[in-house]
Amino acid sequence: MIRLSSSFIRTLREDPADAEVASHKLLVRAGYIRRSAAGVYTWLPLGLKVLRKVEQIVREEQDAIGGQEVLFSALQPREPYEATGRWEDYGPNLFRLQDRKQDDYLLAPTHEEMFTLTVKDLFSSYKDLPTMLYQIQAKYRDEARPRAGLLRTREFLMKDAYSFDVDDEGLDASYEKQRLAYQRTFERLGLPTVICRADAGAMGGSRSEEFLHPTPVGEDTFVVSDGGYAANVEAVTTPAPPALDEAAIAALPAMHVEDTPGASTIAKLTDFSNQAFPGKGPTTDSGEWTRYEMLKHLVYLLTHPDGSTEPLVIALPGDREVDAKRLEAAVAPAIASPFTDEDFSAHPVLKKGYIGPEGLGLEAEAGICYLVDPRVVPGSSWVAGAGEKDKHVYDLVYGRDFTADGTIEAAEVRDGDPAPDGSGPMRLTRGMEMGHIFQLGRTYAEALGLKVLDENGKSVVVTMGSYGIGVTRAIAAVAELCHDEKGLCWPRQLAPADVHIVATGKDPAIFAEAERIAGALEARGLEVLYDDRPKVSPGVKFKDSELLGVPTSVVVGRGLATGVVEVRDRAGGEIREVSPEEVVDAVTAEVRGA
Repeated sequence: MIRLSSSFIRTLREDPADAEVASHKLLVRAGYIRRSAAGVYTWLPLGLKVLRKVEQIVREEQDAIGGQEVLFSALQPREPYEATGRWEDYGPNLFRLQDRKQDDYLLAPTHEEMFTLTVKDLFSSYKDLPTMLYQIQAKYRDEARPRAGLLRTREFLMKDAYSFDVDDEGLDASYEKQRLAYQRTFERLGLPTVICRADAGAMGGSRSEEFLHPTPVGEDTFVVSDGGYAANVEAVTTPAPPALDEAAIAALPAMHVEDTPGASTIAKLTDFSNQAFPGKGPTTDSGEWTRYEMLKHLVYLLTHPDGSTEPLVIALPGDREVDAKRLEAAVAPAIASPFTDEDFSAHPVLKKGYIGPEGLGLEAEAGICYLVDPRVVPGSSWVAGAGEKDKHVYDLVYGRDFTADGTIEAAEVRDGDPAPDGSGPMRLTRGMEMGHIFQLGRTYAEALGLKVLDENGKSVVVTMGSYGIGVTRAIAAVAELCHDEKGLCWPRQLAPADVHIVATGKDPAIFAEAERIAGALEARGLEVLYDDRPKVSPGVKFKDSELLGVPTSVVVGRGLATGVVEVRDRAGGEIREVSPEEVVDAVTAEVRGA
């Protein structure tokens, strides 16, 4: 039994100054967590109870599919991460440190390397596989801007699991087991999720899916279509228009350079084109020029993990902007930052406002990477900068007049854009990543030499899967979903207690009866939170009860004189009167779902 009179629980009446979202405000105010440093939190007794319940649900679902729990150290040596390239690839997000001998270590952001090496150390035959291992352990990432309480932190608890199989068919089976286990896990946590195609990022691998919880405070944007397509915007591929063959391209008008005074922006260039060349727009039935035909060139400085840099020029239709998160995913592990005036000065071939594609200036300087949007296909006709102030090129045809080093998925995705699988227009939604599953394949096993002998005695590289759930983030997500203006409203399976007993008034008989009820409920196996504070007003006790969010509370107060106590439902707000003799049976039945 938790007694508030002697517990390490202190509630706050005001929101913390740095809190932005409801979960952050309420978890701090209710005494579940306290801030230790930016992006680092201490778990207090009630918060730790909720955390352990989330862990247990995750653990039970992993055990049910044959997962075996292990626990690695968060402190890891440098060498395995160098072997896989991630010592550099993680860049500034990695916490690096040295011991007294100046040997390099890191605080692990994830544990692929150590799981792989452990299996390598212990297993050598196909008879040992498949196997699936998991842990629930702290991870560390040096977030540049930790925010929103537990939603984006530098230290967080994660369940990471890894499957090891001899062949791709085995990996498919392991992946599907985890996929179903994740669905059951989030159902038990009470968190609706959408399974979305995802970018693998620094994890690498082939198939990758995220479990996104729709919420307006989420940092991820994902798309869905009525036909069933769902993907994080970082993983959305752009349907390309049909390309023209060589004969059709040859019949197109030749490119020509025109004076375009003052047309240094897409909007000004579009207006100028409609005035100077009315009815000549190549993509509309009316011949009107639109921003789409104006080939926009944006310039970034790519910084690679080894510190080297190079300019990146991206060409995309003028009616689109670059999505920062899609760009980040496309160039990872490099980091892209917009060109500054100093950068332009260092690369004079890039005429700001009048940048042209390869063949019109970019090839004059080596070391510039030039990528185009997938909509730029052979035979597509564009207007672009001529590499000279107040001049643009018209009827510029891709595949005839210019080419690029490749394509890049960096343009923004909009409501109504067609789904790449043809399942209809897409809708944009905000969400929070709760889980991520990957088919890693053989990337890590090859880098670290994880091989076994197959049934023919041949040495084969093991194939792997990786599966993560944000345990601490799940608590924040539930708090975001389950609260009202008064406080938290925990679902029963995660609440820090089954019932909250509130003794109000000064009559010793009230406290004696509350003590009896609390003890009887505890004897039934229920977790009891008992507000036995003798000199605290009923109003304060009621506010604390609403803030703490235990789903059922029993109020023992002045009604006791007439033979009743109150049973309150936190989420629904219903209050019913029950006799003291019946309340233990009534509450026990309610908690156990009878």
